[in-house]
Amino acid sequence: MSPEKAARDAAAKAQQDGAESGDSAAEAGHAAHTGQPWWRVMCLTGLDYFSTLGYQPGIAALAAGLLSPIATIVLVLVTLLGALPVYRRVAQESPRGEGSIAMLERLLSFWKGKLFVLALLGFAATDFIITITLSAADASAHLVENPHLTGALGGKQMVITLILVALLGAVFLKGFGEAIGLAVGLVGVYLALNVVVVVVGIWKIVQAPHVVTDWSNALTTQHGNVFVMIGVALVVFPKLALGMSGFETGVAVMPHIKGDADDTEANPVGRIRGTRKLLTTAAVIMSTFLIATSFICTLLIPAKEFESGGQANGRALAFLAHEYLGGAFGSVYDLSTIAILWFAGASAMAGMLNLLPRYLPRYGMAPHWARAVRPMVIVLTVVGFLITWLFDANVDAQGGAYATGVLVLISSAAIAVTIAAYKKRQRGWTAAFGVIAAVFLYTTVVNTMERPDGVKIGACFIAGIILVSLLSRLKRAFELRVTDVLLDETAERFIRDYAHRPLRLIANEPTNRDVAEYRDKIRQIRADNDIPGEDDLVFVEVTVRDASDFESELTVRGEVLHNRYRVLTLESSSIPNAIAALALTVRDRTGQRPHLYFEWTEGHPFAQFLRFILFGQGEVAPVTREVLREAEPDRTKRPRVHVG
Repeated sequence: MSPEKAARDAAAKAQQDGAESGDSAAEAGHAAHTGQPWWRVMCLTGLDYFSTLGYQPGIAALAAGLLSPIATIVLVLVTLLGALPVYRRVAQESPRGEGSIAMLERLLSFWKGKLFVLALLGFAATDFIITITLSAADASAHLVENPHLTGALGGKQMVITLILVALLGAVFLKGFGEAIGLAVGLVGVYLALNVVVVVVGIWKIVQAPHVVTDWSNALTTQHGNVFVMIGVALVVFPKLALGMSGFETGVAVMPHIKGDADDTEANPVGRIRGTRKLLTTAAVIMSTFLIATSFICTLLIPAKEFESGGQANGRALAFLAHEYLGGAFGSVYDLSTIAILWFAGASAMAGMLNLLPRYLPRYGMAPHWARAVRPMVIVLTVVGFLITWLFDANVDAQGGAYATGVLVLISSAAIAVTIAAYKKRQRGWTAAFGVIAAVFLYTTVVNTMERPDGVKIGACFIAGIILVSLLSRLKRAFELRVTDVLLDETAERFIRDYAHRPLRLIANEPTNRDVAEYRDKIRQIRADNDIPGEDDLVFVEVTVRDASDFESELTVRGEVLHNRYRVLTLESSSIPNAIAALALTVRDRTGQRPHLYFEWTEGHPFAQFLRFILFGQGEVAPVTREVLREAEPDRTKRPRVHVG
């Protein structure tokens, strides 16, 4: 099978898999083509971002106590002056939704780049998986602690959480085509209900102004002057990092945003502008809600209710809704919160289905089925079950892991845009983004030291991804990795000359490329293989640029050296794959089975195999033969391999 045919078959197979599985990636491609207004797509990413109101005020109150409103203001300032500018720049630098990981990938090459991306993917998986499990756990908490359902559902939070995770997986197994429309409805209703709760909460404070005085006096007694308060707020700020989730998802959904009529893939100005509006509007809305809800929750809810077992633990706003607006409204609020928290996992699932297949199969570090949605959904759902079980469906216990994933991704984005600004010699932006990166790195380190669960979970994901990826790469080592073969005019002429006789190709590792090198090589090959003097020989020379790449397009250039030696030069990530792809192309174009001539390589076979896996070289002859054997099962059609 030729490389061109293999590529066509792979594309057809991917298309078939997408059609058979209700592939959300295919639907995403359709959405990217037709496009949606930015405010509708904002609701999709808002499933993750806005839904944190379900638990963020309670987590802030637990972490900062009376300082919660001030610490939340610090969080808002970091959001608006730090995360927002960073991701507005990320949207400009990666307008196809690749995000900061792709920006950093472009800065690094070889295995260090691949391993770095795999590590970031581990933290991204931590962020997205914990989003699913934490949101489902908080949704079940709202359900279990509803006054009308506590008696019937008490003690069943684990079971309910697992059911919610399973239902989310079922949605993706069926398809995800109507996600944006459903997201708009959920977000609209949820934010409207929160506006009611906030307005009522503020009105209760206005009616009882002594709560403000009591809070102010207690704050002064506990912390002294305002500078101490700000200092303590800065210290506890890392614990509130959950309030910055959703930015990476906001960039990932860029392909869904409708651009201008004259947008191009190289310069989608309208899409970038729409994404910036999305990010800014979402950040402003969320910042307003964070400050308002933190203020009313701290002043109106007794501190003991925020603690584990308290009625406001993980559901502070729901507590206020029941307390001041009655059971009917409170139940409607609970239902809305449960729906958006459950569907927030859909936003995270969509992010992973967009992210993981973008990298792992391209690295050769995932089986072919990883490109299909249904198998990936099943794997991610099972992982969600495991995380839910490990954390006992507890919202507070998962907060550290979630914050770590969020902070690592934001920190990596800040570093990426700093480097991008530096490369473009934008000194002002370089300095500004450098300061932002330092703030997020500090926040990440402090969060990690205080709550190491996030790093432990992230390390497990990283170890799992790297282990599975390397095993997959080993298993797929002998695949034909060339997606296409392009011949220049000279190479075309060389091959065309052999339409009626077999082409004899000599694999040569170039050194000086002088007359003596090619003369001695031909003499040796003829002697080792008893080739008649009248048969023409063509040299093949492969240069390995980045052996960590798995798939690549092959460009073949022909040249005549020293007025007598014909040479085909190629650049590839693997010498055996390049030679095998060239041989199959020659066979398909001429109808003749070419002959390949190699020398045995000195050295231990296992060491040579490792050289092939890591550096694309090693013992070329047997590996080339194995690649050809897998690519062409019919021995009568397979190019001939000779070793002397």
